Formats: sequence, C-alpha cells, structure tokens
Amino acid sequence: MTSRNARLGASLVVALFGFFQMAAAATLCVSAKPAAGCPWSTIGAAVAAASNGDVIQVSQGTYHEDVVIGKSISLIGKDNSNTIIDAGGLSNGIYVDGLDNPGLTGVSISRFRIQNANFEGILVTNASGVTIDDVHVSNNDLKLDINTPACPGIPSFETGEDFDCGEGVHLSGADHSIVSNSVIANNSGGILISDDTAAAHDNLILRNTVQNNPFDCGITLASHPLFGVVGPPKAAGVYHNTITANLSTRNGFQVPGAGAGVGVFAPAPFTANYANVIVNNDLTDNGLPGVALHAHAPGANLADNMIAANRISGNGADTADTATPGPAGINISGGDNGSGVPLAIITGTVIAGNVIRDETDGIVTKTKAVTAVHLNDFFNLPVGIDNLNVGSVNGQLNWWGCAKGPLAPGCAGVSGTGIYVPFLTSPF
Repeated sequence: MTSRNARLGASLVVALFGFFQMAAAATLCVSAKPAAGCPWSTIGAAVAAASNGDVIQVSQGTYHEDVVIGKSISLIGKDNSNTIIDAGGLSNGIYVDGLDNPGLTGVSISRFRIQNANFEGILVTNASGVTIDDVHVSNNDLKLDINTPACPGIPSFETGEDFDCGEGVHLSGADHSIVSNSVIANNSGGILISDDTAAAHDNLILRNTVQNNPFDCGITLASHPLFGVVGPPKAAGVYHNTITANLSTRNGFQVPGAGAGVGVFAPAPFTANYANVIVNNDLTDNGLPGVALHAHAPGANLADNMIAANRISGNGADTADTATPGPAGINISGGDNGSGVPLAIITGTVIAGNVIRDETDGIVTKTKAVTAVHLNDFFNLPVGIDNLNVGSVNGQLNWWGCAKGPLAPGCAGVSGTGIYVPFLTSPF
C-alpha cells in the first residue's frame, strides 16, 4: 500500500470508529410513572445504566434524589417548572463528580428545577466542558447556620464553603464550562467559581438571573486553599473566567457585608484570582457594591481583572477592612492593616464603559498601584471616583453627569490622587 493509501485507510478507520461511537449512543427515559419504553423511575438508576455519550430524558414529576454523575452524559428534563429534583435531606441536587472520575468532560444538564438540598443545588468538581443551561436552582444550602455561620457536614474538599454551604451552583476546579439562561434564587448565595479542588479557569457565566440570595454574593469568584495539600497552603487559581449578560440583584442583603452583585476575592497571601472579565451585567440593589474586588493580605494575586460595560445602581457600602465611605458601584480594595495602608497591591485593573448611578461613590479604589478608569458614565453620584490611598487613578475621559466635568456644580466629584482631565462632555 502506498503511503497515500495508508493515510486514507487510517482516516477511514478513524471516521468509522467515530461513526460507530455515535451510533452506539442511546437515549434513556425516566418517568415518575414508568411504562414500556420509559422503564426507569429514578434518575440515578438511569445514570448508572448509561454509557458515555448517552442522553437521559426525564419526564415531568418530582424526583427525591441526589444525582451523582461521573460519565460524559446529557441529562435533560422536560421543563424547569415541572421536572423537579427535590433533594430535601440530601447533600446536593446534582453532583458532577470529576474529583472521583478523573478526566470527566462533556456533561450537559438542562431544564430542571433543583431545590431543598442541604448544600449546593448543583456541584461540579474537577470537570471540563460542563454545560448547565435553563435550570431553576432555589432554596438550597439548607444546612447553613446563620448564627455561626457554619455548614455542618459539608465535604472537606470544599475548603472555603463552611460559611455558605457552597451556594446555589458551585463550580470547583471546573474549566471551559458554562452556566447559562438560568434562575438562581433564594439560596444562601448564587453562583460560585472556586479553586478548592483544582484551578478554575475559562468558564462562562452567561445570561442568568441571580436574585434574592441573602447571605452571599450573586456571583462569586473566590480563591481558596487547595484541598489535600500537605504543608503550607497554596491555591490553584481562579482565572480567565467571563461573567456576562447576567442580572444580579438583591443578593447579600440579610446581614451587613454579606454579598456583592459580583465578588472577586483573594483573601490570603497564596491565593490567586486574576485575568477575569465582568462585562455587560446589570448589578442592582445588592448588600455590597455592584462589583467588589477584595484582596486582604500581602502577596495575594488579584491582577489584570476587567470590569466593563455594566449597569450598576442602588447597591450597598463595603465593610470591614475593605470599607467604602458609603454605598458604592465598584470597590477595588487591597484591604487595610489599620493604618489606612492597603495590604495588597492590585495591578492591571481596567474599569471602562460602565454606567453607574444612585450610589454615594461610583468607583472606590484602595491599592498602591494605578487603576485605569475610562469612559464610564456617572449619574446622580456625589462622588464619581474616590481613591482612598497612595495609589493613583487614571480617570481620564469619563462622563461626570454634566458637561463641565468633575467638581463642577451638578457634576459628580472626585476624591484622592488621580488624573481626571480631559473628561467627556456627553455620556459615553
């Protein structure tokens, strides 16, 4: 056989192998009232019977289960109103378990209502290419003790979740995954991306409504100690994630300092939360600022994050060592050692194209580095940019609420070191 024919033969074998794999994929049916052609009465039993590539279709009904997925399957409900996973008394509604199934990829979940779990409605660990679409996740995190706070019984691999039970949807160590077109409401918090079990990167949070989660942020990116490390703690990192086209409203309002619309956190010297993008979201009426970037220790990596083209209004003040003078749209804070000096240097932050209204401060910064703030529109704000420390703000080309620029009558003011001219003479 010539080399050309050999290559053609090899290509044909690969193509045929792929065809037979596709042809072998099956569709399994689950029904609360099993019948011929739909023999499974529980989702867990169908998952156990499924092979990689199979589709499990679930009929309307209520399924009292903690569904654990360790295969590359698609789990599809009839609709997210009447296809219900009620996990009352159980750990999770759905757990995509890549921690115990290394290399897990390609899981899809859609069209379910998931409720009443002790911990997360949906938990994903160490999996790639997971798609969660068109789900309604509500009333989970029921083990949360708001008086402690604590979450008794949560697995030890969730190193930073004792105070919120992991929120409604938790991607821990997930990469290249999507949460989209979903409603996440009335849990302790909304959507969490963390690195408890592995690096969490290149995930997309798209077109979700995240609301009325009273004890934490609507959407959180948090770097935590990596599970299983012997010796000094370290973090795997949270990076290259995109948060876009979401509504995050009325979260974190139950106790002071509970939660922002979107929170990006690196609390300890070894933690890393960088190169994330928060763009084109509506962030309103949350307990903390619309966007809060917090680092609380020297050496924490909170670099190169971008906050762009968001609509922000009516949020609360930040608290503790990241406190703002009053309600704020965006807060970039390296913490405080009690002397007014930030603990962490936050570099490479870009804040551009946001519309911020009805706050005391539009943008607050406390970091020794330069923060780039351009092309933002400030409406009905006493202070547009408030720099609380020795770092500087490059605040050129913003709209200050009137054509005469910062500090003019009827315009937003400025506070702290920065460059604020030239300015826009009409809204961006």
